Amino acid sequence: MNEKVAMDKLKGLGKDIHDEVVKGEPPKFETVLRSRGNIKYDEGVGCLRLGNKKETRNFLTVSQSRTFMQTVAIANKTKRFLKEDLHTSIRGLYYQLKFSLGENLDESLFEEQGESNALIEDLEVALGIKREDLHLTTDRKGVVAGPMKIRDKFGGEENTIDLTKQGRSGWMVPSDVDNGMEFMDVDAKYILVVEKDALWQRLNEDKFWKKEKCIIITPKGQASRGTRRLIRKLADQDLPVYVFTDCDAWGWYIYWTIKTGSMNLAYLGRDFSIPESKFLGVTMSDIEKYSFLKKLTIKAKDIDVKRASEMMGYPWINKHKEWVAELKKVLKTKQKIEQDALQGQKLTFVGEYIKEKIKNEEWLP
Repeated sequence: MNEKVAMDKLKGLGKDIHDEVVKGEPPKFETVLRSRGNIKYDEGVGCLRLGNKKETRNFLTVSQSRTFMQTVAIANKTKRFLKEDLHTSIRGLYYQLKFSLGENLDESLFEEQGESNALIEDLEVALGIKREDLHLTTDRKGVVAGPMKIRDKFGGEENTIDLTKQGRSGWMVPSDVDNGMEFMDVDAKYILVVEKDALWQRLNEDKFWKKEKCIIITPKGQASRGTRRLIRKLADQDLPVYVFTDCDAWGWYIYWTIKTGSMNLAYLGRDFSIPESKFLGVTMSDIEKYSFLKKLTIKAKDIDVKRASEMMGYPWINKHKEWVAELKKVLKTKQKIEQDALQGQKLTFVGEYIKEKIKNEEWLP
């Protein structure tokens, strides 16, 4: 979404409120409810989405007037960011507005950042827009390497970034990979998402991305918004996406968040999910297949067992017999295994494991 479209959406919100005041009607702000009860799994698309329940806030309702005012203040401030072509974090926005009621008033517009964060999400839902389109940034976490170039227009300059020439550090994914950013010369066969930075570094040192003609990405744990959006955009170029995590509660959660989206970002739907992604491993079946792993398992924690049990009840998971079989093995053996264990025999085995899994199509849906 370009800046003009984002600006027009903000102006449209302001015009609607203005027109209601002129007509003598109470100004209102309408958005879709983001409560858990309004989150649905879209079977056709394969991701979590918001339902149709809506919430209307009226300026003249005592219980809603403060929230209404805060929402309008955020919209007005982000409109200024767009006009001035400046960016800030959601923390920066909070401080910009915290004491904006006036110097002589002993009351702030926002007591805590949690208040403004929630209203930013309301604006995203109501306007069909992402916070990045409003020049609001979030934390950077992901790192990438592989056969791809990026044209980056930012701060009045244009740079071409070659992801094959980023050395041991790789290219850090910004919070916004849409506005002013163009993917060029993407010459990869697939995308490999590696949960841990340590394993990404192992593969990068081996130039795995060069030998296998792929793009390797590490979200360094749970994927940030920018990283999830980057994976989505690459998947839209018909590149298969394989996710490589630990075989434990956290690894599973990282995979399913990438695949179906999270409840927190269900309002962004397919834009931040990759339903076509596949789980490469590590799996419980690997313990049986690779004998050296039998001595490298770890006793599953209560949270791992509980999480496996919960996942058995999710309709978008239990429809896959492969996942049901894996989860049953966790519940029976109460074991788990980290992706790092693949280095137990020799350091370069990680790359061999990935190649074999992809070649033989040994993945979970």
